[in-house]
Amino acid sequence: MERLRHDDPPQIGPYVTLARFDTEDTAGTVPDRRYIARSADGDRTVIVSIPRIGVGPSRWAVEAEEARRFSIPGLLPVAEVGGTAGFPWQAAPYVPALPLTVVLTAKGGLLPESAVRSLGAALAQTLVTAHAQGVTHAGLSPSAVLLTADGPRLACFGAIRAAAPDGEQRAGLPGLDPGSLAPEQAQGGRPRPLGDVYALGAVLSYASTGHTVPERAELPLSLRGLVTACLARDPAVRPHAHQILAALTSSATTAIPQVTVLDSAAPFSLPARVVAALARQSADVLAAELPIPTALY
Repeated sequence: MERLRHDDPPQIGPYVTLARFDTEDTAGTVPDRRYIARSADGDRTVIVSIPRIGVGPSRWAVEAEEARRFSIPGLLPVAEVGGTAGFPWQAAPYVPALPLTVVLTAKGGLLPESAVRSLGAALAQTLVTAHAQGVTHAGLSPSAVLLTADGPRLACFGAIRAAAPDGEQRAGLPGLDPGSLAPEQAQGGRPRPLGDVYALGAVLSYASTGHTVPERAELPLSLRGLVTACLARDPAVRPHAHQILAALTSSATTAIPQVTVLDSAAPFSLPARVVAALARQSADVLAAELPIPTALY
């Protein structure tokens, strides 16, 4: 979390903003402007989001409302939506959380292979559930993956759909991580489940190598074939989410098996430095005093 700046709203809906959720060096790849905020009576603390400048607020509001309707384990739950047609917002209950981009900084390096596999399995399980319900997340990227003490939570639902309507170029739009954007979606194609698979491959690459567009030789040997398959330019040759889950939770890690029965995702444990960073964030939020709001957003 970072201090508020002069261009940050002091209040969003009923919530007084306390701090920026994202750091300055990672905010450019986040499709939302995210804040830690608290109700005026001090009873509720939330992660509240508003659209980035340049994103159509009406499209963003549609995606926020869709996210509120879903109850999918592993998605960051959207508990409230509000605002006006020009200035919508959404809020999720606050839990200490760090974006994957910040986790690598807090750890001081890349995640170990075992942690990458567990993270990937948890995210794949979330996508399996979403895709089975006919839901495409369309916003997965390193900044959308929030690590908590209870496992990862996937935020930024519908970011690709909010950035531009189908049929319009999305490549280069602010807030969309180019390395996580499937080629067909960059060209304006409708977001579909195999686009989520591409983005998951980019996230696994980022956790393993520090960037979303890897050289094949950089990837851990046991993940190389899987990540490369996820990042195939042709969506028809990418694996499905249930195949990724099976590959990450099985001992045969070099192949993508054809399965119909889902295995449970492996438990995810956080490195000690990341646990310490989460504890510091929690302490800072608890100690934060409500400023006196001067305007409503």
